[in-house]
Amino acid sequence: MSDLAPTSAANPPTLRQVWGWVARGDVGLAIGIVGIVVLLILPIPPFLLDLLLVISISSSVLILMTSLLIKKPLEFTAFPTVLLVTTLFRLGLNLASTRLILSHGHEGTDGAGQVIQAFGQLMMSGNFIIGVIVFAILVLVNFIVVTKGSGRIAEVAARFTLDAMPGKQMAIDADLSSGLIDQDEAKKRRKELEQESTFFGAMDGASKFVKGDAVAALIITAINIIGGILIGVMQHKLPIGDAAASYTMMTIGDGLVSQVPALIISIAAGFLVSKAGVDGAADKALVVQLGMNPVALGMVSAASGVMALVPGMPIIPFVVVAIACGALAWQRSQDSKAPPPVVAQAAPVEQEEEPIGASLAIDDVKIELGYGLLTLINDMEGRRLTDQIRALRKTLASEYGFVMPSVRILDNMRLATQGYAIRIKEMECGEGEVRIGSLMAMDPRGGQVDLPGDHVREPAFGLPATWIDDALKEEATFRGYTLVDPATVLTTHLTEILKDNMAELLSYGEVQKLLKELGSEQKKLADDLIPSVISASTLQRVLQALLRERVSIRDLATILEGIAEAAPHTSSLTQLTEAVRAKLGRQLCWANRGDDGSLPIVTLSPDWEGAFADSLIGTGEDKQLSMAPSRLQDFIRAVRESFERAALAGDAAVLLTSPQVRPYVRSIIERFRGQTVVMSQSEIHPRVRLRTVGVV
Repeated sequence: MSDLAPTSAANPPTLRQVWGWVARGDVGLAIGIVGIVVLLILPIPPFLLDLLLVISISSSVLILMTSLLIKKPLEFTAFPTVLLVTTLFRLGLNLASTRLILSHGHEGTDGAGQVIQAFGQLMMSGNFIIGVIVFAILVLVNFIVVTKGSGRIAEVAARFTLDAMPGKQMAIDADLSSGLIDQDEAKKRRKELEQESTFFGAMDGASKFVKGDAVAALIITAINIIGGILIGVMQHKLPIGDAAASYTMMTIGDGLVSQVPALIISIAAGFLVSKAGVDGAADKALVVQLGMNPVALGMVSAASGVMALVPGMPIIPFVVVAIACGALAWQRSQDSKAPPPVVAQAAPVEQEEEPIGASLAIDDVKIELGYGLLTLINDMEGRRLTDQIRALRKTLASEYGFVMPSVRILDNMRLATQGYAIRIKEMECGEGEVRIGSLMAMDPRGGQVDLPGDHVREPAFGLPATWIDDALKEEATFRGYTLVDPATVLTTHLTEILKDNMAELLSYGEVQKLLKELGSEQKKLADDLIPSVISASTLQRVLQALLRERVSIRDLATILEGIAEAAPHTSSLTQLTEAVRAKLGRQLCWANRGDDGSLPIVTLSPDWEGAFADSLIGTGEDKQLSMAPSRLQDFIRAVRESFERAALAGDAAVLLTSPQVRPYVRSIIERFRGQTVVMSQSEIHPRVRLRTVGVV
């Protein structure tokens, strides 16, 4: 039968089942918390109180030993929770013992159990004033010295850990980028870093429980003494001396039996928060580090010897300490002078050096940050730069059909403090500066922002912008300005650079990955096409030509179909690309549609169509454009005027040409207006509604 088998009135749970439920961590903890609540409400017999007090003392010793023997504080991250539970447990025991003291104190000093009686007799030594003084000293030591010091250490440690988090996060990312650690190790270190900050913050808050426990102990003690004497004298007719002696002894015994575990746990908390930075158990901090310097030990020996000669001082204790420290100092000095032990010489192990070929590896995409921008890696108030880049790669993958390479982020001390540089295949493709703690404000109408700040040019598009103080955010929003934070400015610049260089980033290996990820039906088409009809490198060049004009290659199956239809008739890369574009007509029209669902176009006039057709030289498919420079300048001027008029009307139009001249028109336009889309008449889907907004 399973330990968790269902039970009923006819099938009651066995003892083995009940023990299995209790042994489960969650059930056991729930039963323990309910038991603490029971202590606060229901009375318990003295023998059960004795058992619970023994558990309280034993558990405090266990917590202290655990704190001493762990290697680093994060191995005991449950300590704040343990501190809360043990404090509630002691308060519950205080309330239970108070009930027994006030109700059975007139029967004798064992009315609240033998543990409280033993503690009271041991500490009071026949005089309850001594017990009161010892109890007060224990409470003050716990409250003022141990707990206050531990709380202060935890508070400072939490603050410094939080301040150092961006630098530590940057170091983890740098180790991950350089290959020193893998992704799993990076996740582990980030989790430890987060736990460290949370742990010390929780310890700072948990110390308040101990302070409250000490105050509650003083109040409970006063209530027990005063209330006990009044009950003994007024209700049970005891002499005031007997009542004071009996109730005071039990009250002091109760206070001591609760404050001793509290003091032990407070000491454990002090060890836990004060051993940050020491790798190993507490013996390394207390024995190894203190007992390794012979000069320090010699000074202790000499000082103890001098104190032994002072008149009136006890000679024997100082002499014993002087001899012990002197002997230890002599031993340490001899150990430092001794030659190192001779070890059998093994075969020399050559240090494995990094292969020279590793230095030839280059990063496809890299961002270099100035020192002042390192906080962008782990922005605690907003989105991290790494999160934005991850989202950017996902967006580009869904938009253009292949996964961009990983972006490596490094610091570069040669850059300006708040400067950055973006490199593609180690070549710098863009640079700029952002202002940490400020916002970039831009006027949607293209004018200069009329607010105090640093007037600059937006790095991605060159628009006028202004870095304003964060305090001006509401005013800028009220004026209708667009506000962008520093990380988004950098990410936007990176986005435009990646879009401009997508063709270069689509490597042969990426093409192979795309082919492997095709569905079973499309994969059959790819196998029939490659390499019998075209090579994989030709497919790569076609895809690169599409990406160069920012055409998505996500519909790879349609692209392969277009190549399969055109490949038997031509081997020209230009003609293959044009055939694929015609096949992707629906996609192209959809991507460039206007707000009203129509496709805004600027048509190429018959004069320019003829001019381009007449300027093509060469035979067959090997043709080139040869147009007079003055004629090209006229064409460029006409294109600019037409598209500027369309832009003023709010239209993002495409230039429509004939299929024969489209590649050559695009080759000219991309040099001065790269964002302009050039489509041929064969790429217009039959169901698309056209809207002419201009003529070149």
